[in-house]
Order: sequence, then structure tokens, then C-alpha cells
Amino acid sequence: MELFATARDLGRLAEIAAVLVRHGFGDIVQRIGIARVLERAGKALHWKRGAEFHHVSTPERVRRTLQDLGPAFVKLGQLLATRVDLFAPEWIAEFEKLQDQAPPSPWEQVRDQLVEDLASDPKSVFLEFDENPIAAGSVAQVHRARLADGTAVAVKLRRPGIRATVEADLSLLARLAQLAEARLPDLARFRPREVVRQLTQTLRQELDFAAECRNAERVARSFAEDPRIMVPKVHWTWTGERMNVQDFVEGVPSRDPAAAGRAGLDRRVLAHVGAQAMLKMVLEDGFFHADPHPGNIFYLPGNRMAFIDFGMVGRLSERRRDELVQLLNGLVMREPQGVTEVLLEWAGAAAVDVQALEADIDAFIDRYHGRPLAELRMGAMLGDLTRLLREHKLALPPDLALVLKAAVTVEATGRELDPDFHMVSEAEPFLRAATLARHGPARLAQRGWRATRTALELLGELPRELREILRSAKNGRLQVHVDITTLERFGHQIDGAANRLTVGVVTAALIIGSSIVMTVQGGPTLLGLPSFGLLGFLGAAVGGMWLLVSIWRSGRAG
Repeated sequence: MELFATARDLGRLAEIAAVLVRHGFGDIVQRIGIARVLERAGKALHWKRGAEFHHVSTPERVRRTLQDLGPAFVKLGQLLATRVDLFAPEWIAEFEKLQDQAPPSPWEQVRDQLVEDLASDPKSVFLEFDENPIAAGSVAQVHRARLADGTAVAVKLRRPGIRATVEADLSLLARLAQLAEARLPDLARFRPREVVRQLTQTLRQELDFAAECRNAERVARSFAEDPRIMVPKVHWTWTGERMNVQDFVEGVPSRDPAAAGRAGLDRRVLAHVGAQAMLKMVLEDGFFHADPHPGNIFYLPGNRMAFIDFGMVGRLSERRRDELVQLLNGLVMREPQGVTEVLLEWAGAAAVDVQALEADIDAFIDRYHGRPLAELRMGAMLGDLTRLLREHKLALPPDLALVLKAAVTVEATGRELDPDFHMVSEAEPFLRAATLARHGPARLAQRGWRATRTALELLGELPRELREILRSAKNGRLQVHVDITTLERFGHQIDGAANRLTVGVVTAALIIGSSIVMTVQGGPTLLGLPSFGLLGFLGAAVGGMWLLVSIWRSGRAG
């Protein structure tokens, strides 16, 4: 098990194994081989399972395990909460309980890092700086401060030393995912290696606070003409990888809709503004806030809305947006063929029973047929769709999993503000406009020009490619490789049969020759019998045993 070679790996592996055992997952520790690795390294495990977990559900035990394992694993759970296509609702509900809240780092450590990043004492940069954080998570903590000109700001600081810890855990997670996929077939359908790759990309992005601010400014530019949406201004003079400084947002947290009403805000308008903002980010911009939970949205006077914390964002290519529009149109307009085409495209090389999938989608669409748009629930429709995906062992591309999760969150927030809120009705104008744009003259001309340019480039390269082929043929360097797996296997079978035939002939010859030698008088003897005859029979016995084993193995392989 060279995957875990360093002392640091083994130490952390022992901690992970101990937590898994404590929460009742000792069988997983054994099946993927962690126990053997630790035993060889001289680290003993205590396999006693706590009695308190006898009546706790598996999803809850998994959530508690992730919570106990630290920041990278908490973020893994939060990422899994977006994979509604892979996990049933009871799992998603548990993953959503994962909070990356943690006690703040000691001020002395934070201050040393802050001085290093500012190249100065904080008191010389800020008019005021509150040493007590207003929020503390597993990766960062946030302090209130005031710039020299009196501007109220939020200073987000990365926890000292957190990057090294997270990188070590990500490396270990990648190795554990590799083992789990190879040794636990039941987990393979959850695509552990793909999930860890997505986690690595997301978490590294979140650790770079300057990247978070660039994301915020990109969204701010998109809404520059919309006064209803506010994104805090970034103060780049004091912003870097480990710290960012942004305007402090004074508003009503979206987790408290009643407070918005008490503040004189129109809750119906706020629900509409939030839905329109998310739909624009996803369907028009292809760049969206991927974590629009209540802690990241604030309501402002004038029925405006502020988005904060752009550490997790989603990106959708033009092609992916077209596919998403086609899928949502199929759901909203009751067109099962369009839904089927998109899901098959997303399935890629996965084995799919197309007829069964089409039949299930027809039944799925039929459940919503005839209902007015105002009665359709986007969250319920997407929930049914993801359940259908799980039944057919299909998975969404990671970027679209983020979209679905964001859409469900926005609808839930909208309905908390306004019980009569309808996400489908909000989406319909965007889908109509996106469909028209997709098939409009400008897009058709753009696609036509793109195809023409590609064809012209190919035609321009054709003479040179043909000259290369002719030159290779003339010089005898032209080779054609035909890779046929069936013929290769057949060749191996022929080789094996020839080897067995050869050994069989040699064994028969040894038996006959040894029998003749045994009748000849004279020469060396062993136990009163001719030595050469005995050696011949011994060689024949070895050859016969080899033949039996070889035939048995070939029968099992077949």
C-alpha cells in the first residue's frame, strides 16, 4: 500500500480510521485496506463501536463522521449536498446540516498573519478593527473594521496554516477515493474520484480570497445597470490570497423573512428580485452564485438585495446553457422528447436502457400534464427528475448539479417570502427569450460563421496533410494500426493452447522414454530403480500438474 507512504499520511490515516470506527464504519476501514496499512505501520485500532449509534441512521452517522474529520471533509459534505442526482432526499437533508462554524483562531495568530499581509500594524491601516470576529468558519473568520476614511468594511481572514492542512487532506481523500472506487463496488456509482476532483477544485478556489473578489466584481459588472442588486465593493489595496476587504453590508438577513416585513420591505417584490437575479446569472451570464443560502443574501431598503461570499461559483458554457434551456423547456412545456435527448447527451458513455428511460420520462411529464404553470413547483419537478436519474444510475455533470441545487434553494427562499411565489412562472420569460435567442438570426449566423470558419481552416490544412501522407507512403513510413480487442484475445487463447499442447507432447515423451529406460539393466540406481527413469517420471509428473492447473485456470477465465 504505497499510496500512504509518509509518516504524516499514516498519522492522519489513523485519525480518519479511528473516527470511522467510532461512528460504526469499521467494515469500510477493513474493506479498503486501511486497517492492514496501519497494522503494518505499528498503529493499533480500537474496534469498539459506540452504543449511541445503534439507533442512528446511516446518513446521520456519515454526517457526524464528516463533521468530526475537519474542514476538507465538512466541505466535502457541503458539496455532496448539491448532488441531488446522486443522493436520496434523506442524505441531502443530513448533508445540508453540515456547518463549517468553528471557534475563532487565537487573536495572536491572526494578528501575526494580518501584520504580514498588510506589511504594517492593523491599527495603522484601519481606524477601527474589532478583534472579536462576527463569524468564524472552518476556513476563515470575518471581522468588522473601519477604514481611515470612515468606510465600514468586512475583513475576511484565512485561518493561519489552514492551506497546508486542507491540501494534505485533499491528497489523502484522492487516494481514499481511488481505493473506494476499486474495492467498494457499492460506492462506485457515487463516482468518488469525480466528487473529490470537484471538491479539490472548489476548495482551492475558496482558499484564494482574491479569486473570490474577482468573482464578486464579475457579478457586479453584470448587474451594473440593475439598481436592485448590490455586490459589496472590493478594496484591492488590502486584498490578497489570505485576506479580502469589502464594504460591510447592513441589511436584513434573508434567513429572517418576517424581519423584512417589519422593516417595511415588500416580500413579494424581494422574492421576484431574487429569482430574476439567479435566472439571469444562470441562463444569460453562465456565471452564477453557487451557494445562495440565507447567510449569503441580505435585503436592503428599497426592496433591493445584496449577494455576498462568492467563494463558490458555477460556470456554464454556451452549449451547456442551451442544453439546460432545452431541459427546462421540456419540463415546463411538457415535451418529453427534449428532456430525453438532453439526459442521453449528459449520460455520455454510460450504459442506458433508452426505451426504459423514455418510458419513465413520458410518465414523469404526464404527471404534470394539464396543470397551470402557477401550480407547478420547480423544486418538486427537479426532485422527481433527479430521483429518475438515480433509478437509471445516471449522474448530472457537476456544473449542472450546482444549478439544480441553486434553483431549489432560490425557490424555497422565494416561497418563504411569498407563499404564492412560483419559480416556474418566473423562469418562463427567461426560457422563452433564451429559446428565441438560441434560434434567432444572430445566433444562427454566429453558428453558421463558426462552422464555415472551421470548414475553411480544414480545407486550408488539407493539401499539407495530404502531402504528409503521400510523403510517408513514399518513404515506407506509412503505418496502419488496427486494434481489435477480440482478435487479440483470440491470439492469446491460441498461444495458450499451443503451449499446453507442447507441454503435453513433452510429458508424453518423458513417460514413454522413462518406461523404456526402466527396462534397461545397468547404470546408476536410486532406491533400486534406474535414476534416469525416475527423473523422467518426475519431470512428467511436474508437466502433468502444470497442464491440469493451466486447463483449470483457462476454464475459470472463460
